[in-house]
Amino acid sequence: MSELTVEEARRTAAEGWIWGFALLENYRTMYPQAVDSDDRRYVGGFGRFRHYSQPFTAANTDVVTPNNDTPYSWAWLDLRTEPYVISVPAVERYYVLPLHDLDTSYIGYIGARTTGSQAGDYLVAGPGWDGVVPEGIAGVLRADTFLVGILGRTYLAGPEDVPALRAIQEQYVLRPLSEFTDTGAPHPVDEPVWPVWREEDLATVEFFTLLDFLLQFFPVLGSERELRDRLAALGVTGSGAFEPAALKPEIRAAVAQGISEGRAHLEEAKKDAADSTHWFGTRAEHGDDYLTRAVGVDKGLYGLPAAEAWYAGWAQDDQGNRPPNASTHGHVIRFAPGALPPARYFWSATIYRLPERLLVANEIDRYSIGDRTPGLIHDDDGGLTLYVRKHRPADPDQLANWLPAPDGPFTIAIRVYGPETSVLDGSWSLPALSVDA
Repeated sequence: MSELTVEEARRTAAEGWIWGFALLENYRTMYPQAVDSDDRRYVGGFGRFRHYSQPFTAANTDVVTPNNDTPYSWAWLDLRTEPYVISVPAVERYYVLPLHDLDTSYIGYIGARTTGSQAGDYLVAGPGWDGVVPEGIAGVLRADTFLVGILGRTYLAGPEDVPALRAIQEQYVLRPLSEFTDTGAPHPVDEPVWPVWREEDLATVEFFTLLDFLLQFFPVLGSERELRDRLAALGVTGSGAFEPAALKPEIRAAVAQGISEGRAHLEEAKKDAADSTHWFGTRAEHGDDYLTRAVGVDKGLYGLPAAEAWYAGWAQDDQGNRPPNASTHGHVIRFAPGALPPARYFWSATIYRLPERLLVANEIDRYSIGDRTPGLIHDDDGGLTLYVRKHRPADPDQLANWLPAPDGPFTIAIRVYGPETSVLDGSWSLPALSVDA
């Protein structure tokens, strides 16, 4: 290991923390779902789908900022032995199966917007795979890491639509390539000793112990070689042998300082993050902007790219209350005539209680409101006003447009699926979240 100066160690740790944040946050989800069979979130290991067909309620706490627009289909792939094939049926509704690398960068999308409504088989190959693509494969997705995640979404029209949704989800099929081609399976690779996820590792030098383990599944990319070389000089090589106690005390202290600086940098960047236009995307789309990627991971892990679904919300109300708080007054959101969110598919606004970022229990079991909400009443001029408050409105028109709020701080996430150009270029914008006495 090359000798590092204290300053080099501090700078490498700060930049490495920002770069590696996405990998650890991804592992935070992957570990209980694919590794820990005793966890109730376990999906069954690698190479299997677990589908969520029922709408989320306030009782569901497994996923933060959940949505009821598109219930989830989770899966994880280990591509070290061989590729996988994803088979999808003909789907006459909105759906997307986005596949992401270990660092959450997307490698491709199967779904209504990108591949259409027809049935198809898609090959997912890991780094360095150069085998023969079978006949009939509709597309090949190539990953830069050996571990790949899938968080699929399929449109749900409402509780009565659950059986039809489930029938579609059950036709999403994962098979190793050898099973798809009915040929002999290659010899399996050794199972690693998976580290137990520990929340406190994000803020300590042990961050780099876990990062070092994860890097064995992430071959060095040319575009990241300089940073990876500096991490290797620190001892973070991907060998899984990094030991913070082996660092000189002054270097260990510099690494701890760098982690604190990286965390502070992310917190500062989040303050100005108004919408998701640049948070999520492919490796080419992110380039070396690891800070923006980290913001997206922190604010909405596995969010879809803006071309697929645009996310935004209100960090404060028009009186400067940050976050908004419904304990003392209500709020309104007024969409002017012709200014509803322009969506190719649909849009919704979902409210969450803070700091948990979970759905709000309420007497009408309404957790979101949008263009599919039955019975909305438009204003006389054609606009639409939503009423965000903790108490049930007495006025029937306001009740029809009521988004029940918690007795305290909240946030609202708006999702526009298939956003029109005006959303992406900023010519359409959200109205204010206004205090309503």
